[in-house]
Amino acid sequence: MKAKSNIRLSLFIFLLAVSAWACSTVPITGRSQLTGLISDEQVVAMSAEAYKDVIDSVKISNDAEQTAMVRRVGTRIKSAIEKYLSDNGQSSLLDGFDWEFNLIDNDTTVNAWAMPGGKVAFYTGILPICEDELGVAVVMGHEVAHAVAKHGQERMNTAYAQQIGLSLGSVALGQDPTMAQRLVFQAVGMGSQLGMLAFSRKHESEADELGLIFMAIAGYDPSSAPKFWERMSATGGGAPPEFLSTHPSHETRISRLNAKLPEAMEYYEKSEMR
Repeated sequence: MKAKSNIRLSLFIFLLAVSAWACSTVPITGRSQLTGLISDEQVVAMSAEAYKDVIDSVKISNDAEQTAMVRRVGTRIKSAIEKYLSDNGQSSLLDGFDWEFNLIDNDTTVNAWAMPGGKVAFYTGILPICEDELGVAVVMGHEVAHAVAKHGQERMNTAYAQQIGLSLGSVALGQDPTMAQRLVFQAVGMGSQLGMLAFSRKHESEADELGLIFMAIAGYDPSSAPKFWERMSATGGGAPPEFLSTHPSHETRISRLNAKLPEAMEYYEKSEMR
């Protein structure tokens, strides 16, 4: 009985600690997030190393015009983010950022991504869908929003918290390693899978919202965002159903972007970077 009480106490303390650590706030949306179990410094350092490994292992585009466009858009949106965060007393969110923008020569990969700390990569395969600088701004705003909102840190911290919880749960199950053990592990497995899917969709939607604002502040017309996703939808073929997708469906994404456009247009009309 005493052992079970100690285990319950440990679980309770763990849950309290996790709640206490969930103190970071995402800019613009104001959502609270868990980011304190693994420090930003650790995450940014690991990301910088991983980014270097990727860049060293791929072919970087030698198209000077396309590379200049990607870097120009990235630098402009970076400046917009710095201005927004400075105006709102949140400049510390960029502590440790060392921005870098690269274009990878790969026409078959329709993708772009940003790591914690502002390390960004575009693939040449996404540029035909972008069509122009406005399209690149849509993608750039979305990807760097993941970094600014610390989605990478949040995912790593959540996974780490799950591992701690599983370790404590394993000790508890050791007291009765029968049906309860099977049921709990099955529940945790299913819960973790569905939880991470919902979690990722939430991040994608949040990055859409932040990216729309960031590109608008940078002087890029945010009404180009729904148009980009319409083009992406037209070239995407049979996308997986939204219930089991880590991204919102194109229809859901476009609808949400259109709903956010009036707010984004206010930033665009006031932008000093147009």
